[in-house]
Amino acid sequence: MTTPVPPDGITPDDKDWTWVVERPCPECGFDASGFERELVGSMVLANAAAWQRVLRGPSVDRRPKPTVWSPLEYGCHVRDVFCIYDERLERMLEEDDPQYANWDQDATAVDDDYGAQDAATVAEELVLAAARIANRFNSVAGEQWSRTGTRSDGAHFTVESFARYLIHDPVHHLWDVETR
Repeated sequence: MTTPVPPDGITPDDKDWTWVVERPCPECGFDASGFERELVGSMVLANAAAWQRVLRGPSVDRRPKPTVWSPLEYGCHVRDVFCIYDERLERMLEEDDPQYANWDQDATAVDDDYGAQDAATVAEELVLAAARIANRFNSVAGEQWSRTGTRSDGAHFTVESFARYLIHDPVHHLWDVETR
């Protein structure tokens, strides 16, 4: 069954990306299993720094094709990923096996009009959101890496697998904007 294309021209991404914690991504090449879990905080900060260049680039608000997000839209998404995942990480560390409500990233992009946001503001917000989640990951120690959480579709994560799953997203989207 084909997912209908919404008015903004972007076909919603309904793929299950959880496999990225186990094997390298064939698109961007990132291997989420190939780093020490304690490095995720510094990796988030390095990724946020790379987005600063992208969000200050020329034509940041232009889509390369009508069906592909602009660098600005991707930057808004990455900012929101850091915010949503920070909330989820906080719950994993404070609650026993919390279940997360579904987040429709495509609806958020339309509802929040990603393409019309101010790139400089998004750049600043992305850095702040990255710092929050990086600090939270940097505080994780010992058995906390084994704490769990469950996504609304049933995908089950430990803090460690959640860290690996999370970092692929902004790395992949940076690859998206640099290769298109």
